[in-house]
Amino acid sequence: MSDLIFGKGELAGKGVYANRDFKKGEIVIKYNLKPLTKEEYKNLPKSEKMFAHTHWGVIHLYSEPERFVNHSPTPNTHQDLVKKCDIAFRDIKKGEMITTDDTKDDVS
Repeated sequence: MSDLIFGKGELAGKGVYANRDFKKGEIVIKYNLKPLTKEEYKNLPKSEKMFAHTHWGVIHLYSEPERFVNHSPTPNTHQDLVKKCDIAFRDIKKGEMITTDDTKDDVS
């Protein structure tokens, strides 16, 4: 986690920031996703449901730090759901907020 730090953001008041420079194509965040059943999702506290996303029909709960990557219409990373990581779209400078386009995710 030393490559990333938390700061202010829109997800529960938090965001993830680069603590070093990243090059285009570099893995910025590796995910630690927890698969959930529909019943487990239903029983999550409301505060946790915002960190769940569906991929290929499976609900996943995102952990830290990936749960605090904020959405942007012009993100600096993209999700690679096969490799379970965020990859830099472009060079990212130290201190820059890490963002992704999460409009493709939904929980059914």
